[in-house]
Amino acid sequence: MNILITGITGLFGSQLAREFSQLGKIHGLRREGSNLDLIGDVEVQWHVGELSNMESLMESLSDIDLVIHSAGLVSFSSKDKEKLYEVNAIGTANLVNAMLTTGVNNLVFVSSVAAIGRSPELSVIDEEFKWTESPLNTEYAVSKYWAELEAWRGEQEGLELIVVNPSILLGKSNYGKSSSAIYSYVLEGNKFFPKGDLNYIDVRDAAKITRMLVEKEAWGERFILNRESISYQEFFAEVAKVFGKKAPKFPLPDSLITLASAFNSIFRTLGLSNSPLNKRTAMIVQQKLRFDNSKIQNLLDYSYFPIRETLAWVKEN
Repeated sequence: MNILITGITGLFGSQLAREFSQLGKIHGLRREGSNLDLIGDVEVQWHVGELSNMESLMESLSDIDLVIHSAGLVSFSSKDKEKLYEVNAIGTANLVNAMLTTGVNNLVFVSSVAAIGRSPELSVIDEEFKWTESPLNTEYAVSKYWAELEAWRGEQEGLELIVVNPSILLGKSNYGKSSSAIYSYVLEGNKFFPKGDLNYIDVRDAAKITRMLVEKEAWGERFILNRESISYQEFFAEVAKVFGKKAPKFPLPDSLITLASAFNSIFRTLGLSNSPLNKRTAMIVQQKLRFDNSKIQNLLDYSYFPIRETLAWVKEN
């Protein structure tokens, strides 16, 4: 089997390459000059191109049996609204169109729990939750929602599709982008913790589950990838124990979280990179919310890495 992975140089894409190398030959779509450090010793046949370039997409799809689309832009800044739509939604539409044109039928789309949406009235959300307008939906969430619609449009036009919605992916601490930067909040000695919940999954679990879903041929379905929901206070305490640091011990008051000069770093290190403090992002980290993983458990009865074991692996580098 020939497997093309977009976003293969990223945190999740590189782990997907390791997992899916068990099923076939890995092909990777990358931009010119991409950093390949995370790929390690995975054997990859490279294709240089862009999601915005249909010609390069068509060429990369030659003789491909399965596409895993994990490329995307993560930003929570309102100034990136157009870029988010261009990369996440239009980029996905281009890939779907290229697949339909070339006759490549199998697609795994890596979305996000953000694309499922949120509601201030709900504390538990599963795959059946219907997207609604909400003050908790960031521009990033909207762009991933539109990207999902493009993927499902592809299914209606003949593609076999699996959608996975990972929560915050915990990977090596030396990978300083997006969700992996969350550890630095504790390492920097910050004293406050948000009052909300953190939904997370070890990136190795997320990649393995995705492979198992393909092996199960779970086409036409979406799946939340989430180990559990725990409070930020509990999560930071676990990070502090493993890294030998002091845990934040004061809850972050709603009245203070809007002070950008005092708390800008918390949003950068809680996976809300490139984001100025605003009412929407403040509400998110203060919200009590669990993304239900029952659908995965009912299908796979999966055993996840314990949080302490994940953090010990994180600390290795």
